[in-house]
Amino acid sequence: MANETILETRGLTKEFKGFVAVNGVNLAVTRGTIHALIGPNGAGKTTCFNLLTHFLTPTRGQIFFKGREITGSRPAAIARLGLVRSFQISAVFPHLSVLENVRIALQRKRGHSLDFWRTERVLTELDARARELIDAVGLSAFEKTKAVELPYGRKRALEIATTLALEPEMMLLDEPTAGMTHEDVERIAALIKRVSANRTVLMVEHNLSVVSTLADHITVLARGEVLAQGNYQSVSTNPAVVEAYMGGGHA
Repeated sequence: MANETILETRGLTKEFKGFVAVNGVNLAVTRGTIHALIGPNGAGKTTCFNLLTHFLTPTRGQIFFKGREITGSRPAAIARLGLVRSFQISAVFPHLSVLENVRIALQRKRGHSLDFWRTERVLTELDARARELIDAVGLSAFEKTKAVELPYGRKRALEIATTLALEPEMMLLDEPTAGMTHEDVERIAALIKRVSANRTVLMVEHNLSVVSTLADHITVLARGEVLAQGNYQSVSTNPAVVEAYMGGGHA
């Protein structure tokens, strides 16, 4: 399946009362890659993400996932197809433990998201898989910690674990390292690299050192339009990209 396009947009456009936030974006994400969406502040990156998962409806254009048009589909239906946006669908329960949060996400995958009244035995059956996911994101030492008590970077790791519980084919990560310390950034970047091993990742990311380390392919947006595409070396030396960043502040 090499070079297969898993996610594609054609002429994706979003207007807000005369303001064009996303304008004719053609995006093609290759299966099994980490694809970064970058650009100066106000470039339309988050709007583009919201369109892909239909938290916003496009004004014009089409979206395809695994060759199937998903334009107009409900967010929950898109998630069931295997396209899951982390930090949105997978919001954690602050006063439940790490283990309980991941277990609930596993229940949601089974189609029983409100199994709170089920017997302890039924819930315990999910613990082994939950602990695998917790270990995968480096949270084994925090299994019994309430989500609200986790340090910020660890909380983002928990959100990734609850997303992985839904077994997505493709993950959309919206600024996964925003607001983190240098140590947390390195930890989350390593985690993203690890969890991308058998899936596709599309990420909006401000930290260009993270992008340079992780991304196989980069799309640069400016003023709602695609400014450049390619690997980090090609886009980082593109004069139009340099000008956009110098003129519009760092993304």
